[in-house]
Amino acid sequence: MNISADAGACSPSHSGCCTPSRSTDRTSERLALPSLKSKPELPAHVDLAIPGGTFMMGDAFGEGYVADGETPVHEVSLNDFRIDATTVTNRMFSVFVLATGYRTEAEQFGCSAVFHTLSTASRDDVLAAAPAAPWWLNIRGAYWAQPTGPGSSWKTIPDHPAVHISHNDALAYCGWAGRRLPTEAEWEYAARGGLAGKRYAWGNDLAPDGDHRCNIWQGTFPTNNTLDDGYLGTAPVRSFPPNGFGLYEVAGNVWEWCSDWFLPKYYRNSPRVNPQGPTIGAGRVMRGGSYLCHDSYCNRYRVAARTANTPDSSTGNCGFRTVACN
Repeated sequence: MNISADAGACSPSHSGCCTPSRSTDRTSERLALPSLKSKPELPAHVDLAIPGGTFMMGDAFGEGYVADGETPVHEVSLNDFRIDATTVTNRMFSVFVLATGYRTEAEQFGCSAVFHTLSTASRDDVLAAAPAAPWWLNIRGAYWAQPTGPGSSWKTIPDHPAVHISHNDALAYCGWAGRRLPTEAEWEYAARGGLAGKRYAWGNDLAPDGDHRCNIWQGTFPTNNTLDDGYLGTAPVRSFPPNGFGLYEVAGNVWEWCSDWFLPKYYRNSPRVNPQGPTIGAGRVMRGGSYLCHDSYCNRYRVAARTANTPDSSTGNCGFRTVACN
């Protein structure tokens, strides 16, 4: 997209405290998958077999934001499914791009949102800041292959999560790989790792015995990160211990897209068996939190936490993991 022809596309509005949204609306569009440029060689997805079962979904501690609709806690039953052990990495996403020539929405818009302390862009490439969250800079030339802007490259961090991935981009990848995004219920069930009613994927304490279990912000947000967990931006996948089902980084690191539309009141009447989410909503669900979460303003790294963004939005802290199609 020509930036000067559509300035609004590169002027981030603000949605909640977690990720800025695009100020355009392409929610009805589905990006076309290009014709294959080369014979498909699918990246290796490490699938974990998640046994079907019943669990209590939602916030049992009353710690969620009312507008997020984390309550009421309700019983959900799911069939067996198979889910990625990790988010899709830069290396994996590069295979898709090489095979198809796919251009992400960040590339089409010409810009994407980067956290201010991570930007490698020149002043001329800083297009705007999110009005209510000026730590988010809209950077010309930021996309999955240049995650912090011009001058950066995915090749230096091949095992980090692919970021600047919109929901539409994630669907395009899934269509090519013969996979799908998890439903929100599948994501929470898998993220809980067999633990019932816990705050986090490993228990109720954020850092048991002082041991960091996730990549989030420590210090004073948004100016001083003490790096107690070892990372300022994304961490390589498998940097922290897996949960009881073997999933890595289901808290912090990057937000993960789910298939569901986001509707705060959905839990009040959602189906008990294999819920697929509402048919309409204010954006698509994201789960898990990111390296920018901090308890002073956003405690959405809890396993029940949820938020959303528009399907065409992309940021430097949002990626995805996939589920095997039956």
